[in-house]
Amino acid sequence: MTAVAVVAHSGKSLGDGLGAFRQRLESQVGPVDLWCEVEKSRFAGAQARRCLDAGADLIIVWGGDGTVQRVIDAVAGSDVTVAIMPAGTANLLATNLGVPIELEGALDVALHGARRSIDVGRVNGERFAVMAGSGFDAIMIKEADRQFKDRMGRLAYVITGVRASGRRPVKARVDVDGRRWWKGQATCVLFGNMGTLTGGLVAFPGADPADGRLEVGVVTAASRLEWGRVLTRLVLRQAHRSPLTRMTRARKVDVRFSKRVAYELDGGDRRPAKRLKVRIAPGAVRVAVPSLAR
Repeated sequence: MTAVAVVAHSGKSLGDGLGAFRQRLESQVGPVDLWCEVEKSRFAGAQARRCLDAGADLIIVWGGDGTVQRVIDAVAGSDVTVAIMPAGTANLLATNLGVPIELEGALDVALHGARRSIDVGRVNGERFAVMAGSGFDAIMIKEADRQFKDRMGRLAYVITGVRASGRRPVKARVDVDGRRWWKGQATCVLFGNMGTLTGGLVAFPGADPADGRLEVGVVTAASRLEWGRVLTRLVLRQAHRSPLTRMTRARKVDVRFSKRVAYELDGGDRRPAKRLKVRIAPGAVRVAVPSLAR
């Protein structure tokens, strides 16, 4: 019998809300004793570890990408299955996995969907499932804080993206699998385990979260006009064809900047750093995904 646990961000909403979700869940699986609510995503990892130690087989995460990322960072390498109730703003992992962005459909996937092992990336020791990056996208995400996102929704990323596109590039060196791959000015260095970004933009069309490699991209756009050209390519799913981008795949990446730059993991901003040590952990987490038979 599956031992179900829930880690829920109490400030996030989906469908009829967290109370309705608990009622629907317990009507199918019975009382859920491992029910953990947090007020901020950074507390989700500790609760996920508590659920894991208590013997949970399935951890259902209610929240956005930040909450999901903290749970995955805590349980990667274990046998537990992570299921997503996508109650955030962007819901990138749910979108990439095909999990419905609605309560009933997501719950059906959590309880009855297929189970799939996927890779996770790791930046400076912390894991991510979808994407990480420094420069432009990290600044955009940092400035789109919780209150701004709650008020503006996905439009918050558009507004902060316009602001971030005016930032100057920094000197960067990027080593890929032990060899120097890039040296020069960059406004964004991106690492993708999956391909789709906020708003449905596809940065890495060929990304496969089970191939044991990360997609790596460097953007050199240095003005709003040049960023407009890059974003146009993203809309057309042709970012790899832009003269302002360079892309490759790797198992390990080391990035050094001339100064500290902001970086992000699955939509959560982190303290600026001069070095990013990036690795891939193949098949490190099991997730619930829609079943082709349903």
